[in-house]
Amino acid sequence: MVPTASSLPAYAELQCASNFSFLRGASHPEQLVARAAALGYSALAITDECSLAGVVRAHVEARRHALSLIIGSQFRVHTEEGDCLTLIALVMNREGYGNLCELITLARSRAEKGDYRLRAADFTHPEDPYRHLRTLPDCLLLLAPDYGISLAKLNRQATWLKAAFGARAYLALSLLYRGQDEQHKRVVMQTSALHSMGVVATGDVCMHIRSRKPLQDVLAAIRLGQSVAQCGHALFPNAEQHFRSRLRLANIYPHETLHATTQLAARCQFSLDMLRYEYPDELVPRDHTPTSYLREQTWAGAHRRFPSGIPANVQQQIEHELTLIAELAYEPYFLTVYDIVSFARHRHILCQGRGSAANSAVCYCLGITEVDPARSSLLFERFISKERNEPPDIDVDFEHQRREEVIQYIYEKYGRHRAALTGVVISYRGRSALRDAGKALGVDLSIVDRLAQSYRRWESETGLEDIFTECGMDPASSIARSWQKIAGDLMGFPRHLSQHPGGFVIARDKLSRLVPIEKATMAGRSVVQWDKDDLDALGLLKIDILALGMLSALRRSFELISAQLGEPFELQDIPAEDAATYAMISKADTVGVFQIESRAQMSMLPRL
Repeated sequence: MVPTASSLPAYAELQCASNFSFLRGASHPEQLVARAAALGYSALAITDECSLAGVVRAHVEARRHALSLIIGSQFRVHTEEGDCLTLIALVMNREGYGNLCELITLARSRAEKGDYRLRAADFTHPEDPYRHLRTLPDCLLLLAPDYGISLAKLNRQATWLKAAFGARAYLALSLLYRGQDEQHKRVVMQTSALHSMGVVATGDVCMHIRSRKPLQDVLAAIRLGQSVAQCGHALFPNAEQHFRSRLRLANIYPHETLHATTQLAARCQFSLDMLRYEYPDELVPRDHTPTSYLREQTWAGAHRRFPSGIPANVQQQIEHELTLIAELAYEPYFLTVYDIVSFARHRHILCQGRGSAANSAVCYCLGITEVDPARSSLLFERFISKERNEPPDIDVDFEHQRREEVIQYIYEKYGRHRAALTGVVISYRGRSALRDAGKALGVDLSIVDRLAQSYRRWESETGLEDIFTECGMDPASSIARSWQKIAGDLMGFPRHLSQHPGGFVIARDKLSRLVPIEKATMAGRSVVQWDKDDLDALGLLKIDILALGMLSALRRSFELISAQLGEPFELQDIPAEDAATYAMISKADTVGVFQIESRAQMSMLPRL
């Protein structure tokens, strides 16, 4: 009799690494979620190593499939006895999520960019600023024993685990069709009985389907800086670390360990939808609300902009914008940008808001942009719309030689625990995918270089075959086919986390309880583990503090003009009706002019 889906034991995968465990996981978070849902799993925990960088993408996909997503992470923890154990933390609620974010931030802050360091003492005797993280409250903890571990060693680790986390501690059992599976299971079950600890089945998943094993091998080779042939035992011995059917799992694991997965999953009730973003409240004086203060500053700015009287249409536009901003509760966002711009103007740092923010009369009155609403009919709803329900996005350019002053002002005003740059996920593209895959497969480096330099011709299978032939390789050979397949799979894979050119996230309280923070490559910078798209997906606001060389050139021009005129000349003094400049633009005489200097734009200008 063939078992039906309803007769199979329910299962939740509680140990799964995506490709945001950089160069370790071989599948995108979206692929993992879709596959788990297709196999009828009741829940899935994404547990990338000391990272939450991939959870937003998994969260968005899980909503589409109505799959319960558990937020978690796994760590290599060093003990005083010299052991290095794998610990998996699963979030139970909002408080537990904040604790996990702070733990990742702590671990990342101790090591160089891209690495982390965590000690067993961090859970029993944490440092002063992290006292509240003792025993990592509101999280479940799973110890994943190294395969083939001895009973004595696991007993020592379990003793520490039970003492540190009590009833929230469990042992993870991963059976992956390896030679010592029965012995490994016996050691785990004996330790469980000795310490009265539950045992939970896990798949130690790092790929959504078994056919990703060659790619997983290549990722390991890239990480180790060797060819696949040189990696030896550093590679997984088989392809079992993928999502297996519930029937197969039922035939491998003891029933009680499968049942325990759903019991733990039911205790994890946190969702990223519960996150609520709050802007700093020190921007508003005590005798004001955000609404009243924004209104006061806007009208004060309007009187400065129009000393001879505010035009009626501008007054109507200001009221319309303030009403909509109040309805959507975006006043703190505008006040935050206003504060930063005010600092720059006080320090005589040239700045200018661009993009759809130029459509706003409020931005003009606050000095964020120099585009006069009285001279245009730009639609404010292109900037903020109640129907679209999208957060505003104000990009402010600063002189590139002085932008760092603005960045450090933000850090000093809000503190590094409340402000950080947005992350940027650096992903594989054509050249890097071909180059790294070729090296990992052991292809001669001269051929790798030639093929990588021709990557722009990689538009079709035929085109790549021609390039293989030119490089002296048989396109039908197994190595050529593998190279092409793996390079194709590698395209779009995250390579590492970098920093955004200037996107800032600023929080009212600890930002590290909203998203983990880690070091940036550049000294004096810190970066959140989510990129712009992740922040947008959760409705979290950021402010772009960008550097523009053209503004530095304009500053020097204003200084020269001021010296010749004998009086100050500023950005707002540039004549609106400048026929000579317009004529140059119409002729596409715009070499070196920001935004209209590319060949495509220069070809379009005369036609416009």
